[in-house]
Amino acid sequence: MKKICIVCDKDGAAYKCPTCRNLYCSVVCCKEHKKIGCVVPKPQSIDTDVNIDENEKYDFPTEDTVPLEKLKKLRESNEVKDCLKNPHVRTIIKAILKDPNPTKAIALAMTEPIFVELADACLKVTEIEENK
Repeated sequence: MKKICIVCDKDGAAYKCPTCRNLYCSVVCCKEHKKIGCVVPKPQSIDTDVNIDENEKYDFPTEDTVPLEKLKKLRESNEVKDCLKNPHVRTIIKAILKDPNPTKAIALAMTEPIFVELADACLKVTEIEENK
């Protein structure tokens, strides 16, 4: 992926503006960028509509892959939202994301009842009902 400087349009930008998160490649371009000014980007709003972009697809789907429509419904689950309010759950999730062996980290997290509660809430939303 190319990293294009916001100021000079050269490839190889290695730095990010702490305010707007745009890339720049040098001290000179940083100073120029500050002269121009930048704006803190608005946080992306969570679209509660479950519209799936035609281009959104899994690169390597398997038989266990959860359809994107189901994953997007997690946003609407009050039970999932309630679980995520717990700072301990968020700490566990961050640890899983940073762990070089996420499978092992998830297995360890599943020993925590509060994480199991989150997993169960997610499964309620995403499980495919085979009886229907």
